[in-house]
Amino acid sequence: MTAIIPQVLVSLVALGMALAFISADRDSPTSRALAASLAWIGIAIFVNSSWLELSPHWAQPGSGAGARIGGWLAIPESLAIITVLEWLLRVRRTIPAGALDTRGGDSMLRLGQVSGVLYSVFAIAAPELRASEFQFAASKPGALGHFGFWLFAGPILFSGLTGLVSVLLLMRRQPDRPERIRIVGFAVAMPFFMIAFVLSEQAAAISTLIGEMMLLIGSVHYHVLQGQRGQFMSRFLSFQVAELVRQRGMKHAMEQNFLEITVVVSDLRGFTAYAQANPSSRVIDVLRDYYDEVGKVVGEYGGTIKDYAGDGILMLVGAPLPIRDHAVVGLRIAHRVRDAVTVVTQRWSSDTHALGIGIGVASGFVTVGVIGSQSRLEYTAVGAAVNLASRLCEQALHGEILVDGRTMELAGDIALESRPSVAVKGFAEPVSLYALPAVI
Repeated sequence: MTAIIPQVLVSLVALGMALAFISADRDSPTSRALAASLAWIGIAIFVNSSWLELSPHWAQPGSGAGARIGGWLAIPESLAIITVLEWLLRVRRTIPAGALDTRGGDSMLRLGQVSGVLYSVFAIAAPELRASEFQFAASKPGALGHFGFWLFAGPILFSGLTGLVSVLLLMRRQPDRPERIRIVGFAVAMPFFMIAFVLSEQAAAISTLIGEMMLLIGSVHYHVLQGQRGQFMSRFLSFQVAELVRQRGMKHAMEQNFLEITVVVSDLRGFTAYAQANPSSRVIDVLRDYYDEVGKVVGEYGGTIKDYAGDGILMLVGAPLPIRDHAVVGLRIAHRVRDAVTVVTQRWSSDTHALGIGIGVASGFVTVGVIGSQSRLEYTAVGAAVNLASRLCEQALHGEILVDGRTMELAGDIALESRPSVAVKGFAEPVSLYALPAVI
């Protein structure tokens, strides 16, 4: 029994890694696939090494029933191949391809998974041949010249080749640093996993362990870097955006874009006088309550809070997360913010200093992206719609939501009250003006 201790330890390492990935990041499709692949690697090593140790006579070539049972033990190995390629397939889906056609690479990985299934089919159909000409082939002179060796080595080599070619195709997409580390870790680990199929038990355990370490190093580096980025981005972006950064990396999630979005700006009425008349601790409590309520609404709809500036809040709808009906969603956010913040202002107003809420909404094309220095980064939106929403917010009375003409055009069935056009600072022509009623 002591002869299989190295294999048991390697299988426990694989199972422990699987448990670590699934418990730490169970919501991620890539982490679930990676955990499944490591689990099947651990199971495959354990059941095959245990079978060879506990049934040494049955497991010998030409041993009839024993060899046939051993053929079925190839299934965990096939499942390990399938889930490893599934992990790589899911990684491919997290990296934007731009104009590149990804169907060929995805189809190739699916063929690799089919090849992994064929390995089990052949093992079950010809277990004695697998035992005599493939298993431990590295220690058998002339093994490469036997048909039985290539019958089983062929599907494994093809599956590995599809994985390595897929890695090369992924590199064409120019992934950012965390993605490159994860992909390179997989590419380095794959040969060690593949060669373990034909090595002696002790050598196979060492080779598999090296492959596990390479995969672990790449994955841990990836998750650490993505976690740091996600933590940074979550300070000023919604949970949804932080999750997007964690999954895809800042390079692709935060790259500069020129697109049409809806901008919502809110600020408190009477806040300056209120802040002068009340202790700073009370003012901070008011702002905290206000920020919390707005943050809940914006997060629920998938919007992004760009700025907290005193009593002013700038919200983006449609960036970085694309939202097809951004104008409709923006109006619903404005409506919900008005209702929620009105409750807050009523709670904190005093007999001498009343608080209120005014909101401006505008839609248009803006440039969005990350700017800054190496020491400080900021997600920003630049365009006329940002300025217009801010100006409309300034003109809004307590409880008013003023809306520009472009938002009205995109609003669909949401009824808006027409207002006279107004002159707005920074705009040459009068701006068409509408108001969102209390009920929508």
